[in-house]
Parts: sequence; structure tokens; C-alpha cells
Amino acid sequence: MILVHGGAGQVTPDRHDRLRGGVRAAAQAGANVLGRGGSALDAVVAAVRVLEDDPEFGAGVGSALTQDGTVETCASVMDGARRKAGAVAAVQDLAQPVIVARAALEIGEHVILAGIGAQRYASEIGLTAAPAGSLVTPRSAAVHREAQAKGVKAIASEGGGVGAVACDQQGNLAAATSTGGTVFRRAGCVDDSCVPGIGTWADGEVAISTSGGEALFRVALAKDVAARVAAGTGLRKAVKESLVELKRLASEDVAGVIAVTKDSWVALQLGPAMPVGWVDKFGLNDAIGFEV
Repeated sequence: MILVHGGAGQVTPDRHDRLRGGVRAAAQAGANVLGRGGSALDAVVAAVRVLEDDPEFGAGVGSALTQDGTVETCASVMDGARRKAGAVAAVQDLAQPVIVARAALEIGEHVILAGIGAQRYASEIGLTAAPAGSLVTPRSAAVHREAQAKGVKAIASEGGGVGAVACDQQGNLAAATSTGGTVFRRAGCVDDSCVPGIGTWADGEVAISTSGGEALFRVALAKDVAARVAAGTGLRKAVKESLVELKRLASEDVAGVIAVTKDSWVALQLGPAMPVGWVDKFGLNDAIGFEV
């Protein structure tokens, strides 16, 4: 079973078909790994890589721009079977941060690497930064210009970041989340998506990927859902309760959660949309979102 998201936020109707096609392609890529007997961790990384390369989503190609007009990407992965995580933060012009986060998990020297240090680490494992400006799309450039002119508060919050959660044939769970960050943030901002327990979580019972902004730090959103599940709350109720608590603290923020256990999955968001795609026992499907 695999479930992916394309970020919670505003989605204009003209983009619906492209977004739904993108999450379907990502879910299928992950399902192909699982179908070959691959691990949940391999599956979520494969799914997120598809989304990082799709300019419709706010990760890798198509990332939001900082106040300086630069692209800085973040990602995190977590393997529930080993309870290990890896992450990278604020890496300039890195198109595939989820691969570097996976390497950090496997090598185990550090959990989170940031900025220039993460860029050097990527080079050590054979990944070089993309040419400056090559990850900027016409849409992300237009949003940046609008933020400069009107202020970021005047910009409708588009879906930011992507993620995937999966359960493999052995019953192991994993999660991955990747983002280009929020529109017009300061350079060097460490996004919630790259922090285990905030943007990503996986253990023996549940795997979670979230979407949103810095308000997610206020409730440690991914870990909060996991703690509710561990206490015996059903998956859907756990996700809904966590999002309701977040809304109480940050009523104007958008956020979303996808989560899987060994026998169920849930996707819910605060806000108008969060494109999701999934493959379960009924096959491949997608939706533009499931509002709380």
C-alpha cells in the first residue's frame, strides 16, 4: 500500500488534471517497487522522486523562491522498521533532496545536514547542484514577483511540498517528505518538512507525511498523530484530532496529513485541497483532497 500527497493549499481548477495525473504517476512508481518485493523505504523515495521532477509541485523543480529569489530545498525520510531518519535542509539548487536524505539515513553519521554542509555531502555521494535558475518555473517566478509587489500575506497559499507513506509486503512502514519551502521565506529557513516528528514519521505502527508551514512545529504534527495512534486512537480519528488542535492554535494556516498503518490509510487537510494518489487493494486512484 502506498499513498502520496502533492501539498495542502489553494489549487486553481485549471491545474486539477495535471496535479491528479502527477500524484497518480508517483503512487504508481512506488507501487511498482512494492510489487517487486521492494521495501517501503525504497517505495516512498521512488514516489517522491517523481514528484520532485514534476514542475506542478512545490519540491525540486517548481520550488517556491526565497526572498533572495533563490531555490533552497529540504527533505526527510524515516524507516519505521529501524526507527532511523535522515534529512537535509536549505540546500541551494538541489533537485533531488530526498536522495540525499536517504543517504544520510543509511550512512548514519548525522540525522540532519543543512546549507553548504548538505551541499558538500550531496557532492560526496555523487549529486551536484542544478545550474542556478534551472529549478525555477514560470509559475514560481510569477508568484515571487506577486509576493514582492503585494506582500506574501496577499498571496493565496498554494500547495507546498510533497510526500509519500507506504507499507511493504513484510508489513514495514516508511515515510518521505520533500519541499522547496514556503513562498518568499528568508534564505536559510529550515522547513517543517525536513524535521522528523514534524514533517515525517514512521515507526512499527504508522507512517506519516505532512504538509503545511511553520505552524506544524507548534504541535509536532507527525509525531502527534503517531502518539495518538500508539495510545489506541483509530487512524482517521488521530489525524483529525491533530489537525483540529493545529487549527485551534493557527486558525488561518493550511495543513495536511497522509498516514498509513499495516491495514489502512487516511488523507485529510485543513484548507481547500491536497492532491493525493494511492494504490491499495482496490488499485490506483486519486483525489484533489479530503477536507476535515
